[in-house]
Amino acid sequence: MRKEAIKQQKFKTVREKDLLSHLISTSLKYKLWMVFLLLVILFGSYAYYRQIRYGLIVTAMRDYTSWGIYISNFVFFVAISLVGSLFSSILKLNKNEWAKPLIRVSEIIAVSAIICASVIIIIDMGRPDRFFYVITHFRIQSPIIWDVIIISTYLVISVILLYISILPDIALCRDRLTEIPNWKKRLYRILAINWTNHPKQIAILNKLSKILWVAVLPVAFAIHTVTSWLFATTWRPGWDSTNLGPYFVSGAFMAGAAVIIFAMYIIRIQLKLKTYITESHFDNMGKLLVLLSLIYLYFNINEYLGPAFKMVGVEGEHITELFTGKYAPLYWFVQLCGLILPIIFLVIKRMRKPLPIFIISMFVILGAWFKRFLIVIPSLQHPYLPIQGVDESYLHYNPTWEEWAITLASFASLLLIITVLIKLFPVIPVQENELVSKTIVEPNILKNEE
Repeated sequence: MRKEAIKQQKFKTVREKDLLSHLISTSLKYKLWMVFLLLVILFGSYAYYRQIRYGLIVTAMRDYTSWGIYISNFVFFVAISLVGSLFSSILKLNKNEWAKPLIRVSEIIAVSAIICASVIIIIDMGRPDRFFYVITHFRIQSPIIWDVIIISTYLVISVILLYISILPDIALCRDRLTEIPNWKKRLYRILAINWTNHPKQIAILNKLSKILWVAVLPVAFAIHTVTSWLFATTWRPGWDSTNLGPYFVSGAFMAGAAVIIFAMYIIRIQLKLKTYITESHFDNMGKLLVLLSLIYLYFNINEYLGPAFKMVGVEGEHITELFTGKYAPLYWFVQLCGLILPIIFLVIKRMRKPLPIFIISMFVILGAWFKRFLIVIPSLQHPYLPIQGVDESYLHYNPTWEEWAITLASFASLLLIITVLIKLFPVIPVQENELVSKTIVEPNILKNEE
């Protein structure tokens, strides 16, 4: 059925056929994948229902560990959302031509991740109405308000960046794709907003894109810096540090680059785009990941060397627990398998081939999530002013099944949003070369029209 639908289309170029074919029909594999994600989300929704009905007591969070894996997920989602600015801003402004096929993927991941980050922070509040209290009882002195403002700003900019980059291709889908359902035709027609590839339209679009490329950069740095301030302004061992801002930002870029590599490999295989996502892309991404990992390794050394040298008081207890205590296996897995070994392996050229770098990126992503867990949980279990005579459950944190179910549902939601966006829109720009060539002659055309 899918091959017949593709044959009935009238594509003008091979590029159009390659990049638009996956939008025409739906395979059984895609349907099964969607059913799986929806089942995971449904299971998580039931766990969230229990949390709303019975309260946060169904979680393992108590007065000591008041932030659990929900906040770990939040920080992780915010981290990988920065990949959108890394590609759509930094690499574009530096005119890295090799990154063009990856820009839209990064923007889709950024939008999906920041949406999930916004939802998981509301889940962490217990009752969703508490989020409205944050708005109605607005206090600019609170770092939480700073986070709400900067996340909302980044979400808006990311959505606009994705939309304007995809707009010409939406119009192409409107004009080219005839063998699709009527609801999808109406969707393309509405979203295309009468786009005709007119030089004036292209000029406006390019101008707006450049403004947003510049605007998203400070916002991207601010979003993770402000998130780090939520920790730094809370009096706990491991958080009372001016290093947290750049530490979080560097770790976010590293995690985001690994997520892009992971997505590249899946998209390349499933959508049969080996011609457009080539081995050279994986090679360049491997080099970029090495650079970002080295920067993050430096901040890791900087973060732990000072407290480890002094080993004073509660800070010393915190470091001991990480280095040799109950969190030591997780800590050293993060440092070795999620950071040091990937750097060593990726220096070797043959390890930057698609399959090896895909496996390495999985370890980096896993290490990045465990790292967020280690940032949040051990620090909370060592307060500077401990409560006397607390219940034994306050001294430990083992997430309940409700927390794990909601965590899995949040990741399933991330994958669901990405999957739907990739199914609705071309994941690699179809008309990019055409738009660039038109932009070159744009001043003369506009002058003649005047």
